[in-house]
Amino acid sequence: METPDNWVIIKIKHPKETMYKILAGWSGGYLDGDAWRMNSGIVKVEEEGNHILFHGYSGSVYKCRKGSEMIRMNSAGIWKQLKEAHPDLVELIEYADFVKEFKDLDFYKKEVKS
Repeated sequence: METPDNWVIIKIKHPKETMYKILAGWSGGYLDGDAWRMNSGIVKVEEEGNHILFHGYSGSVYKCRKGSEMIRMNSAGIWKQLKEAHPDLVELIEYADFVKEFKDLDFYKKEVKS
């Protein structure tokens, strides 16, 4: 399970589908630098106390603190590169808006019904 220091949700608008991914960041210390990671795509979401668990296509789980939804220096560079390379395809979306959109996706509806 990954537990980042900060995180945001990226909405990726492909012509045939929309995908959501977590862009997570970890702040480094004196001996190690900052780090970032992007998950494989969100397939399931659970709220657990002060955390949100984002399950990915690959089976990974990102345990994100509710108060840590933000871009910081550890992930700002990669976000800037993504936005410059694909300005019409990627955007940041806040968790509250993501929840509304995510519940409308076909695979979410199928999972809830099963």
